[in-house]
Amino acid sequence: MELRQLRYFVAVAEELSFARAAERLRIAGPSLSQQIKALERDLGTRLFDRDRRTVTLTPAGAVLLPGTRELLDRADALRRTAKGLSTSEPVRLGYVNWRPADLEQRAAGVAHLVIDPWVLPSHAQAARVADGSIDLAICWVPTDTVTADRLEARLLGADHLFAVAPGAVTTPVKAADTIVLIDADETSWLSWNRWASRYAADTGARKVSTPEGGATGAAFWEHVRRLRRPVVSNPKSQTTPLPPDLAARPICDPAPFWTWSLVSRADEPRPAVRAVVEALTRDVGGLGLDDPGVWLPADDPYSSSRSPSVAR
Repeated sequence: MELRQLRYFVAVAEELSFARAAERLRIAGPSLSQQIKALERDLGTRLFDRDRRTVTLTPAGAVLLPGTRELLDRADALRRTAKGLSTSEPVRLGYVNWRPADLEQRAAGVAHLVIDPWVLPSHAQAARVADGSIDLAICWVPTDTVTADRLEARLLGADHLFAVAPGAVTTPVKAADTIVLIDADETSWLSWNRWASRYAADTGARKVSTPEGGATGAAFWEHVRRLRRPVVSNPKSQTTPLPPDLAARPICDPAPFWTWSLVSRADEPRPAVRAVVEALTRDVGGLGLDDPGVWLPADDPYSSSRSPSVAR
């Protein structure tokens, strides 16, 4: 059974004439008759009663006709969507410092995905989506930004943050016994500073201000050595190898998480962009954010008070 045979069936059913249907379909009458007979064999039922003067639908043909029309409509919609994807402009995606290792593979065959070369802070990437500079961004975004800028946020990743401390001890440390750094460079560290301030307020951790650029890299290691206390490592340092005199310690009571959202415009009109969002987030799951003892700031999209305009 082929789609073209189903189209032939609908044409004959609407014309109730093989001659008129053949003219409408621009095929020869005998060929149309043969294709209808082949379709009837495949379906195992007769679709038409016909003689030299009249053509009528059989009861089986009348039952099958509405479903056949619906199937053809869906096939046409699929074809239009595929055409739109193949001819659309590239989907532009920006990120901060993390993206899934298989990002391009997940989007392959869905749309032409272009990774934007500007690696910018979370708040800057979200703003670029809102103003149309890029189509998608992987970043941390608070719920008030999602609402105010008419964005949609879908969970794509999550980092369980740890603390870095002098020495070789790797046992868990309570959140209240940690230090969290606030960077003086608000332009680059606005999102981190907002997250860190909420963390300190909720857990009793100590806030320490640092000069510009002190929240990561070699300056961060020096702060850990100087403070001689476990210091919360931010997402940009999650995969950076530690110096031999420092150790990573899990944080508990509670366990802090940083979330990565795939951010798009809520009223995004392009099917290609929506298709990429679905392809990248379809099988992500909850990433452990619902587990007992997990901490997220109240303005995180995936906290218990998340906005209805975001999705996991």
